[in-house]
This record gives sequence, structure tokens and C-alpha cells, in this order.
Amino acid sequence: MSGHTDSPSRANDQSAAAEPLPLMPIPSGVVFPEMVVTIVLESDEAAAAADAATSGELVLVPRIDGRYATVGTVARIEDRGTLGSGAPALTIRATHRAVIGAGVAGAGDALWVEITPVKTIATDRTPVLAKQYRDTAKALLASVGGRSNLSLPPIDDPGQLADTVAYWPDLSVDQRVELLETIDIDDRLALATRWAAEALADLEVASSIQREVADGMEKDQREAVLRRQLAAIQAELGEDETNVVAEFRARLAALEESVTTKARDAIAAEIDRLERAGEQSQEGSWIRGWLDTAFEVPFGEISEERIDLDQARSILDRDHTGLEDVKERIVEHLALRKLRLDRGVETPGAAAILTLVGPPGVGKTSLGESVAEALGRSFVRLALGGIRDEAEIRGHRRTYVGARPGRLVKALTEAGTMNPVVLLDELDKVGADYRGDPSAALLEVLDPAQNHSFRDHYLEFELDLSQVVFIATANRVDTIPGPLLDRVELIEIDGYTDDEKTVIGRRHVLPRVLRETGLADGDIEIDDEVLEAIVADWTRDAGMRTLERHLAKVARKAATRLVADPDTSPIVIDIDEVREALGRPIPREDLAGRSLAPGVATGLAVTGAGGDVLFVEATHMPGEPGLTLTGQLGDVMKESGELARSYLRSHATDLGIDNADRRFHVHFPAGAVPKDGPSAGVTMTTALVSLLTGRAVRPKVAMTGEISLHGQVLPIGGVKQKLLAAHRAGITEVILPAKNGDELEDVPTPVRDALTVHLVDNVDQVLAIALEPATPGPTAP
Repeated sequence: MSGHTDSPSRANDQSAAAEPLPLMPIPSGVVFPEMVVTIVLESDEAAAAADAATSGELVLVPRIDGRYATVGTVARIEDRGTLGSGAPALTIRATHRAVIGAGVAGAGDALWVEITPVKTIATDRTPVLAKQYRDTAKALLASVGGRSNLSLPPIDDPGQLADTVAYWPDLSVDQRVELLETIDIDDRLALATRWAAEALADLEVASSIQREVADGMEKDQREAVLRRQLAAIQAELGEDETNVVAEFRARLAALEESVTTKARDAIAAEIDRLERAGEQSQEGSWIRGWLDTAFEVPFGEISEERIDLDQARSILDRDHTGLEDVKERIVEHLALRKLRLDRGVETPGAAAILTLVGPPGVGKTSLGESVAEALGRSFVRLALGGIRDEAEIRGHRRTYVGARPGRLVKALTEAGTMNPVVLLDELDKVGADYRGDPSAALLEVLDPAQNHSFRDHYLEFELDLSQVVFIATANRVDTIPGPLLDRVELIEIDGYTDDEKTVIGRRHVLPRVLRETGLADGDIEIDDEVLEAIVADWTRDAGMRTLERHLAKVARKAATRLVADPDTSPIVIDIDEVREALGRPIPREDLAGRSLAPGVATGLAVTGAGGDVLFVEATHMPGEPGLTLTGQLGDVMKESGELARSYLRSHATDLGIDNADRRFHVHFPAGAVPKDGPSAGVTMTTALVSLLTGRAVRPKVAMTGEISLHGQVLPIGGVKQKLLAAHRAGITEVILPAKNGDELEDVPTPVRDALTVHLVDNVDQVLAIALEPATPGPTAP
């Protein structure tokens, strides 16, 4: 092979005349130029080629999967002989590459082929590529170190240098054939460099893994030595593993009367496993963690229940203003427990699970705390919002690393008794995904007929939850799964009037805010008029959260002034101080302005935050008859819109409408808020009739009710919350279904006295009350 030249050409010079040589197939390897090898003549083809090589030369061609390579190696026979086993063999020296041509006739039984010797010509890039390969190969051999006898010989010829990669033991036969068939010297050097770099990367990864394994083994050996030394020290101090096992056995014996037979057997079995495994082993640490968790369960610890109905009522009145119906139902629940306790009645399933449903900030959680205080029991709050994993309730199985018991077991451990009051907060926000459905796990927990044998996946023995008092809270009923809802008794908390908010703010919220800001009772003065103004002009929610935040802002402003000038105490908070602290009041809805034009009606709805006022806007336009509904509406509300349009078309003559087959668009403002339910049926019907008759809806009238296809007004839910919302918004007249008339007794008297409630049975009555009187002139075109 030639050395470096000044020629820029990369063409292979194959101008030498082709010459025939006998072909010897190489079935299991590749021979490269400058190699000296011994070939055993095992096959007839090899023996025939050897016999035919009278000139002393033949061509060695790799044969892989029945296919001959396109390039072979011309070799010269150096010696012929017989191995110790008696097999004939040749010693040959490979000289150069040759391109295999067509087969030709020749002497003997050998296969003769025409060959074209290959001459490779270097280019300007060849020295650079040769240096890259040499550096990579040296780095590869250096990483191998003393584990291999491979070394890079001092070779100047770039083609021969590239062929040295064939000596790498991890190279496959296919790769060696590819290297042999790569005639261009630059391509061969690039190929060799790439393979050497890949091998170097593999070695570095393997070395890194070996180092990590070695470090881990050294750490394990070090820990084993330390454990043996610790065991020796503990033995000297009389604190060996035998004492740890004995301690667990003593703790189990102390619980003999408190645990069930199955639980006792399970704990005893784990203590035996700990004794066999040894405390210092990894398995022993897992067992000991399980035993510690099991013994943390307060077996046999029962809080003495003291039920005094008068005291319970006083506690509820002390902590909560208003909510008379709710407090009365809780007292009834406590009276039932007392009666069953006094008479020794233990009927499975008799105790109901109370679920407090209402908007945020109305006191659901604090009611649970008051019940716990009235019963004299420990109180634990279990937040369910956002839980999507069943293991959060039932615990993780011990097969998982880091497994822990579920939240119910943790609640018992935290309470320190087996009969605490457990508040299941945000029951309506339990989710489900591929990890399971937590609400399904709660079915057993909340069923009094089943929860006496609750099994946690981590502990793997049954726990008696029948003595636990479960109280649940939720903002909405429609998102609680049906089977779960069937196991609880709902107590609705509908929110507060402005007067109730003022009283609660004075009695409960303001003192708490002053304590949290470090102010004394005499540091600030807020009269009732200012407090009423904050409630009326800066709050719109059904609960107390907004009022508490606003009072905290006012208190912080006062505290800042007091720190700057202590002589300013007491600080009198007037309406100007409130405006400075809270900013502009919340603008009230312009009921009169919205309802000036025909086609706008005011409805009432219930959301997760309580009752609310919503407006319905209707218009019509040229186009194919139909109805478009917007405002992020649910399917039920969309069906109500279709019902309203069908009623209009079927009663157009009675309503004085010339043409009801038009293209309508009904929109509910506040489009970012999801809306659903059937109670907007009368509101949509009224808006459409108002649009087509040209009669505006009276601005101070709001309505709610479901409609039928024949115009009947059907009952709806959330009457109290809707009337409270109407009162807050300044509505003076409300239209309700007649079948909801009995629910007016639940509405606070001040609200009921401030509203004129019209009870209706059909749409005609709604329109007669809601629409302005007809004026002479044409109807809407």
C-alpha cells in the first residue's frame, strides 16, 4: 500500500489487470492484510483451493450466511503441514485487498475467480483522520489497562492503521466484513474511529457501574462490620436483639385483652420473623417498622363519652351564631346516641353518618369540632380534597418500598383513641384515576354495618371503626358518588344573611382577627354601622371568609398605625378608614339597566359558593331557525333551552307572537363559570317571550323553576340559598314553583319579609308577573 501522496484525488486506482486465483472461503472470521494466520483445511473447498494454489497465492474471502464478501484478501502460502490432531493446515501471510470478480475456469476442483488488486490513495484529510483514530484507539487501550494485552503498534500506513481496529475483541464478524469491504481510506479511518469511540463509551459506562457496585459492596461490608460491632456492644450492655424481641413480646402481652385474635396472631408472627431475621438485617428493619406502626394503634384506648344535651347546645350556641336547624339536627343526633347508650342498644347500622353540605366559610369544619367537644372525644380532621389514590385510605401493601398505613390508621394514631370524631373534609372533591377510586374505599368506612372489620392493606389485620364518629363535609351534593351519598345523612347549611354576618363578625370573627394580629380589645373601635357597611358593600359570598379577610386588612392597617404611634390607641375605624384599607366597594348589579331592553331576564342559581344571581340575554337574527346557547352550559341547561323554544313555537298564538321560527341566541354572562341544571327553564322562556313581544322584564323580579313541554313550572332545589342571593342582590320579588312553597319556612324571617314571593304553577302566571304591561305598537320584527 502506498504512503501519503500530494494528489488530491480520492479515486481508487484499480487499473491493474485482473488475474485469476483460487478462492478459499473463510466461514468464521476475516483475514486482513499483514496478518499471518494458520488455516485448518477442514472443508473440501479449502483443501481444493490449497491444492490449486501452485503459485503459492490464493484469495481468502469471508463467507457469512452463505454470501461471499465483495472484497477478499490475497495471501501467500508460507508453509504447509499437519497439526498434532492430524488435520492438514496452512500458514499464510495476507498481503493486500482485492475486489472479487467473475468466476473463471482453472485447474483442479477449486473455485477460480478474477481479482483486481486494490490500491488506496491518501488525501489531504487522511493525516487528520489517522490522528483522530490513533488518539481514540490509545484512549480505548488505556481504559482497558492491564486487563488486555492489546497495544497499538507504530504503523505509518493509514490503511494498515485503520485495519488495527479489527483486533478489538468485541467487534462482530459483520463489522469486520464491513471494514474489509471499505476500500476508501478516509471512509475506513472514519469507520474505525467511530467504532473505537463507541467501544470507549461502553467501557466508561461499564467502569462507572463497576465502581458503583464496588462502592456499594464496600458500604455493605462496612455496615456489616459496624453491625457486628454494635451487636457486640449491645451484648456487653445487655441490650442485644433478644431484649428487643422480648420488649415487643411484652408489649403484645400488655395488649392481650384489647386486640382481636387475628390481630394478635399477626403481630406475634411478625415478632417471630424479626427474631429469625435479626434486627440488624434489612428485612429486620422493615419488620421492626411494621411492628412500631402496629403498636402505635391505640388498641383498647376508649374516650369516655359524656353526652349532656344542654351542654352540647350551649357549646354549639357559643361557637356558632344562627344555623338553628343545623344545631337542632345535631342535638337530635346526640340525643339518639345517648338513648342507645343508656339502654345498651347496639344495633349495627343505626348510627347515621352526618354530612354537612354548604358553601365555603359557613362553619362546617368548626361544627365538627364542636360535636367532638360536646362528646368529650378527640377530634381529627382528614382532608380528602384531591385524593386520587385508594392507598391513601386503605394504605399501601407491604410489597412496596416505603409502604405506609392509610390515613384512617394515622388518624387513630393521632387521636390516641379508638373512638375519636373524624371529620372527612371535602367529601365531594375525592377523585379517581388509574391508581384506584378512593370513594370506593370510603364505602366500607362509612357503612356502619361494615366498618367494624376495616382492613388496612399495610397492617393486614382488621380494625374496628364502629366506635368512630364520622362527620363529613362537602360544598356540593351532585359531585358525591351515588353509593357514597346513600350511606350518609345530609344536613344543608345554606349560608348567612347580612344581619347574621354582622353578628357573627362582631362575636367571633373580629375577636379572632384581633388575637391573630396582636391587638387588644381596646386598641381599635368598630361600630355596628361600619361593620354593616363592610358586610353590605364589600362581601357577596354566602360564608364568612371574605369578611374575615377584610377585617384582617383593617386590623393590619390599625396595627401599623399603633406601632408607629402607640399614643393613638384606641383607633376608631370609620368608613373612610375602611375605604382606605379595602379599596372600592364591590359594585352592585345594575338590575334596572340590564332589564331596560326586552330579552333580558334575571334568574337564580346555586353554585359551590352558595346562591347567586344570573342574567339571561336573548336575541334573534336572520338565518336558519334554531337555538344557540352560550355561557359554558351543561347538557341539562341546554335541554331546558330547547324546551323553552319548543314551548314558544307551540304557544305562539296564545302569546301574541307572529313568527316563532327564527334563529335565536341565548347567552348567560360570566362565561368562565360552568352552569348546569334545569332551574333556568322559566328564565329562558321569559327572556325569549320578552324579546318577541317587546315587553321588558321588570328589573326587580328574579325567577327560578323548571318547565315542562306543556308549560308547567316544576319544583327545584336550593330555595333558601337562592332567596338569600336575591336578597343580597337587591331583588324585591321572586317567582318560585308553587310546589316549593313549603320550603319558605326555612328562609330567615328578615329575608322572607323583605321579599315578595310569587308561587306559580305555569308559565302564563310567570309571564303575567315578570313582564311589563303591554304597550300599543307592533311586536318584535
